[in-house]
Amino acid sequence: MNATFRHDLLQLNDLLARLSAYAGDFLQRLHEMKVSRELPDITPADLPEKGMGAADALEHFDNRFGDYLTGNAGPRYFGFVTGGVTPAALAGDWLASAFDMNPADQSAVSYHIETETLRMLRQLFMLPEDFLGCFVSGATMSNFTGLAAARQWLGLQQGVDIAADGVAAVKVKVLAATPHSSIAKALSMLGLGRNSLELLPRAPEREAVDIHALRAWIAAHPGEPFIYVAAAGTVNTVDFDDLAAIAALKKEHRFWLHVDAAFGGFAALSPRYKHLLNGWEAADSITIDAHKWLNVPYDSAMIFTRHPLLQLAVFQNAGAAYLGDPAQRFNFINYAPENSRRLRSLPAWFSLKAYGAEGYRDIVEQNIRLAQQLGERIRKSDRLRLLAPVRLCVACFTLQYPDRVLGERVQLFLQKLVKRGVVYVTATQYQGVPAVRAALVNWRTTEQDIDSAIAEFEAVAAEIADLSAILESN
Repeated sequence: MNATFRHDLLQLNDLLARLSAYAGDFLQRLHEMKVSRELPDITPADLPEKGMGAADALEHFDNRFGDYLTGNAGPRYFGFVTGGVTPAALAGDWLASAFDMNPADQSAVSYHIETETLRMLRQLFMLPEDFLGCFVSGATMSNFTGLAAARQWLGLQQGVDIAADGVAAVKVKVLAATPHSSIAKALSMLGLGRNSLELLPRAPEREAVDIHALRAWIAAHPGEPFIYVAAAGTVNTVDFDDLAAIAALKKEHRFWLHVDAAFGGFAALSPRYKHLLNGWEAADSITIDAHKWLNVPYDSAMIFTRHPLLQLAVFQNAGAAYLGDPAQRFNFINYAPENSRRLRSLPAWFSLKAYGAEGYRDIVEQNIRLAQQLGERIRKSDRLRLLAPVRLCVACFTLQYPDRVLGERVQLFLQKLVKRGVVYVTATQYQGVPAVRAALVNWRTTEQDIDSAIAEFEAVAAEIADLSAILESN
């Protein structure tokens, strides 16, 4: 054994203690850390010929990058719908790395951990037991997996086995009103093409589909099979398609219903909001993200489908003798894209066991309540303008400026927020208006964080107003 490996093995307990202290210090400071910062030019280092060992690598990491770490998992990071990491999920994630197990077939306990976790998640979301669940790396791969099964279904409607023969002979039509960008990306990866996606009209002042437009499209294409991607929580305003109406249409017409519920699926946990998901039990496939509102570490999501045989047709490892016969023994690797799979279920297992349905219900309802408080305070502001109702956990707003300068002012607003580092939000466009979105899905976020965010928004908006007045006077 290499001498450095041998040294690290002998000092492993000491190394783990150092890592625990370093991570613990970071997490203790998370609530007060900057959520963004400007970085200096960082020149990439070269590969060393002789390694320094793990303990010195930790010290070197801290010296090189420690001052630039940000609290992206903290309570005022309202950016890319990033949940924080619950203490229990962190414990599960560390153990997943330590165990380094691939949750393969039924001969490994990791398989049973994953199966049990998916069972608890179906119960958490109140999904029917006949949905097969699989862990994947994120909502993009979850959407990809669901649409891959949909592609296979669509081919069979036209007498083509796409998994065997490819997509060339298949006519594809995918409909949506406000799809996430990962839908078009998945269609590209699947060989269906981004241009197979047809956007339907939205309901007035909404991001949800105009159900009359969907009915009209079906009437204009009688008997034509298609894929419909339903929004269960849009990015800008967490709007929901009318899933109950779409489910009713599904009883009469031939189409695959994929529900993108990456974070909107968590509405199922709240007695006040679960009605938004009425009808999703009729879906053929459902995307739900774990590293969003489940508050487990990146990268983790689930795909739930009613059609495991279609998944098997697409993803099976046929002819790999060392992996066993897919028809004889269930193995998760035959139902999703990845063969090499981390034990992503373990952080979720720990967190679900630690906090239960009640704990997650509290996270969801607290975030919704705080998002609504944020929206109400934006609505009352003289410098900010709320662009849409706060339907769940996202406030979408802009600044009070004429259209001719609004885009420039919003960009400046975001740049100044990044420099200050107190709260992080992202740019967007809402109905053609340059805008800002703040997404709340973190278990740590409190009313004090809303106070801090509003104070920052107002201070930066006032600074921009003062700057604009000076420029206009000159």
